[in-house]
Amino acid sequence: MKKILSVVGARPNFMKVAPIHRAFSAYPEVEHLILHTGQHYDAAMSDAFFQDLDMPQPSYFMGVGSGSHAEQTAKVMVEFEKAMHELKPDFVIVVGDVNSTIACTLTAVKMGIPTAHVEAGLRSGDRAMPEEINRIATDSICDYWFVTEQSGLDNLKHDGHPDDRVFFVGNTMIDSLHYALPNADKSDILERVGLTSKQYVLVTMHRPSNVDEPKQLGELLEILAELSQDRTVVFPVHPRTRKNIASHGLSGIIESNPNLVLIDPQGYIAFLALMKNSDFVLTDSGGIQEETTALGVPCLTIRTTTERPITCEIGTNTLVEPTTEGIRTALKLTLNSPAKTGHVPPLWDGKAAERIANIIVTQCLGL
Repeated sequence: MKKILSVVGARPNFMKVAPIHRAFSAYPEVEHLILHTGQHYDAAMSDAFFQDLDMPQPSYFMGVGSGSHAEQTAKVMVEFEKAMHELKPDFVIVVGDVNSTIACTLTAVKMGIPTAHVEAGLRSGDRAMPEEINRIATDSICDYWFVTEQSGLDNLKHDGHPDDRVFFVGNTMIDSLHYALPNADKSDILERVGLTSKQYVLVTMHRPSNVDEPKQLGELLEILAELSQDRTVVFPVHPRTRKNIASHGLSGIIESNPNLVLIDPQGYIAFLALMKNSDFVLTDSGGIQEETTALGVPCLTIRTTTERPITCEIGTNTLVEPTTEGIRTALKLTLNSPAKTGHVPPLWDGKAAERIANIIVTQCLGL
């Protein structure tokens, strides 16, 4: 029996690996294990995600924690090498673009273990983003590439990767969305927060440039306060951001605008229900661009570039200049114009993980 190991390091990775784990259950000739590096770890949130996605608890938990990019990457490499000696996998799967992705790829490849990158080939063109460096470095050294959209194929072809090891399979993040939608439709999160479907805007902000810098955070909250005069604004806010709001003396903006509602971070199913039922989403996230396109919900992404161009080209996503003027202009246009409609990209059909499992078992491992 061949042993396949998938790496998760941060919450978005869970959504990408959960359907892969289920897909491998159809192949008795392989054993699929999940390793959690602990790059991002909050017990309550992680447990909720595993439960929401019907994932087993990880076979191996490294608990590396936070640190600078160099510290975190180095810790993951040291601990992952120990795990490889103990687990002895025949094949490693990494997903996404977090520090754990490149750290585990470097380690596995140097140990001679065939390694596949799920969500390969995505590029924003912005090398100031740590995730972009992780994407480029991972794709440059792994052995197999599983691609979510046409731009990924184009980028990998441009970089000279062999066609017979690049596979256009679709998007496992959307597999998880399809899997969880029935439960999301039963969620009572709207009732608990006091919301009416399509009568509110969902906001997510997590990038340090938006939530750690006092001036930028203050301007964003002022914009959200203005928006709350037209729609209820729901902002699931990270504890660090909530702390920043208080320490920077910005709590008054929240207190004086009752339609600007800050709630705690939510599990996957509750958040999916919030996203599906929103009028539109305002975000700086990567994956949410994909999920809103799959749901047909308009999305404004406060960034100058995106590594997921298909969401803008045929989906519901619009890039917004990350300035107060740019955001205000985009919000005014969104509130006063017909909603952007889009199409679901090719192969975003909920079956990407099945394609990945079949290719790995039959072609990569030759079973």
